[in-house]
This record gives sequence, structure tokens and C-alpha cells, in this order.
Amino acid sequence: TSSVTLGELKDLMSALNNCVTTAEQQVSNMEDAQQDIRCEMIDLIKQVSDLQAKLDDQENHARWNNVHFIGFSKGVENGKPVKFLQEVLPTLLELPRGTMLDVERAHRSLTPKPVDGQRPHPFIVKFLRYPVREQILTAVRSMGSLEWNGNKIMVFPDLSRELMECRRKFMLVKKILREKGLKYDLFYPVTLKLTCNGETRSFME
Repeated sequence: TSSVTLGELKDLMSALNNCVTTAEQQVSNMEDAQQDIRCEMIDLIKQVSDLQAKLDDQENHARWNNVHFIGFSKGVENGKPVKFLQEVLPTLLELPRGTMLDVERAHRSLTPKPVDGQRPHPFIVKFLRYPVREQILTAVRSMGSLEWNGNKIMVFPDLSRELMECRRKFMLVKKILREKGLKYDLFYPVTLKLTCNGETRSFME
């Protein structure tokens, strides 16, 4: 009987070894599958990121000729924002005599109604030609600060929320550069060019 028992033990050990081998293979297969899934996830995340970047770029190009004007009192345009801005901006920005501000459309932003004490809705203006938009922004940068009828006027390019967040990361740097009197420009989408001692260097986000 002891030989039978020993034989049974050998069979049991063999069966156990087979189970362990099978389990190890299954674990190995699962690890391989998980690695494949991780690779697929990384690839999908990259594809989504690339698509988001393309969509954001398309959105910003659609706004290419747009400018935000913040600070004009409510109702000053009397329902005719294009006419109002074409009359006010040349003097406000000290543009050359005869400058044609060809505006495709202008309207107040559709954000929620401001509460008492908040700035009125800004104007969003789409110029017909990109050079006019650049002329406006260049004039604003050269003047430093603007005031109209006692109100501080601020002017910004019309950018997507994502791009604005990226550009905000340079705010402190730009403040320091202005304080030091150094010349810089922020180019689309997010490239800061600094000129110092005749040398120009570029910095990206």
C-alpha cells in the first residue's frame, strides 16, 4: 500500500506542477495583455492630445482678425458698435490720419450680465483685414495705457481659453522685462522673443 500511496503522491505532484505551469503561463499572458493595453492607451492619449491641439489651432485661426476691447461703458455705442468704434479708435489709439478701420462685425460679448461694480461686457470686433488688427495691437503696446471718458480701456487679441492659459504663464516674465526696459514680443502661439544687447532669443512654453 505504501507504493500505491507513493504513486498517488507522484501523480498529485505532477498535477500540481501542471497547474502551476498553467497558472504561470496565464499570468504571463495577462501581463503581456496589460502591456499591450498600456501601449494602446498611451497611443490613444497622444492621438486625443494631437486632435485637441489641432482643434485649438483651428479655433484660434478662426479668431485671427478678432480683438477684445474692455472698459467702454454700457450703451455708449447706442446700438451701433461698428460706427462707434470706427469713430473712437483712431483718436484713442492715435492712429495716422486717414487710417481705414474696416470692421466686418462688432458686438458685446455674450457672457452673463455683469453685477454692479463689474466691467460692462467687452466688445468683440472682427476686422476685415489682419494687418488692421495688428496695427491696433501694435498701437496699444506702444501707448502702454488707454483711457476714454475716465474709463481704463484694455485691448487683447481674441484667443481660445486654452491658449490664453498657456500665455498667462509668461505674465510674470513680461512684467519683469517691462520693468527692466527690455524689448520683447509674444508670438503665436506661445513663443516669447527677447532682444538684449542686439541678440534675440526665443523661449517657448
